[in-house]
Amino acid sequence: MEQLEVLDKQLNNFVDYLFGPRDPRVRGWLLLDSCLPTLSLTAVYLLLVWLGSIYMKNRPAYSLKNVLLVYNFGVTMLSLYMLIELILSTWEGGYNLQCQNLNSAGDVDIRVAKVLWWYYFSKLIEFSDTIFFVLRKKNSQISFLHVYHHASMFNIWWCVLNWIPCGQSFFGPTLNSFIHVLMYSYYGLSTVPSLHKYLWWKKYLTQAQLIQFLLTITHTLSAAVWPCGFPFGCLMFQSSYMFTLVILFVNFYVKTYKKKTPRQDLKATAESVDIRNGFHNGYVVNGSVFQKKSQ
Repeated sequence: MEQLEVLDKQLNNFVDYLFGPRDPRVRGWLLLDSCLPTLSLTAVYLLLVWLGSIYMKNRPAYSLKNVLLVYNFGVTMLSLYMLIELILSTWEGGYNLQCQNLNSAGDVDIRVAKVLWWYYFSKLIEFSDTIFFVLRKKNSQISFLHVYHHASMFNIWWCVLNWIPCGQSFFGPTLNSFIHVLMYSYYGLSTVPSLHKYLWWKKYLTQAQLIQFLLTITHTLSAAVWPCGFPFGCLMFQSSYMFTLVILFVNFYVKTYKKKTPRQDLKATAESVDIRNGFHNGYVVNGSVFQKKSQ
């Protein structure tokens, strides 16, 4: 226990040395005072994915249909809450859409920070997406993009909540919460067989993801060009990170939706459409296949 405390202190001293003093307004909030819980949970996530895939290799896949239905409904409702609360709170605080600093909105900044804490915590919840992959033996869906995005977002948002928990940080989560409302509701509906024929809009969700990234990059860089006091280094980091997602996502999009040859189209008519529950951007696909190949 004493060694763990020493490690915890050393890790937190190191991140404080890198990033400077933390925002005092979020001190004492769940999981924020130390980086060790977030790092440990990420390590457990990666370990479960690795060991779980080995464990499931020679075992039958789980269906999890009812679990997925409840899970997707829950994440949809959480995303809807964050979307509405972010819109209402930033409107009340008179947030500047182009650039917003960290301290000018008073109590509203705290309100925004509380919503963004839930956004950070939702990244922990979304680790379940990959665990569902493992249990359902959908290993082909556990791509580098999928794991990279999930593991990195949880840790990045720990940093955001500790140093820049409001202001300009609101924009990306607002867009992402809107996308998640659409996506998780879609994948929840995909678990209901009678609704399959209405789920024709998967490709447009993928396009919406890409538009989200590009809008976030544009918004972030605008604050760098016309600053308002928001930390410049944070803007540059976010832009760089989002560029990596754009590159990986475009690669996924091209591979998934590239134009098929007539022969491929003919083959596609003889096969079912494989629709699963999750982000069809290479991040999360954890639901059920609901059509079988033609015999």
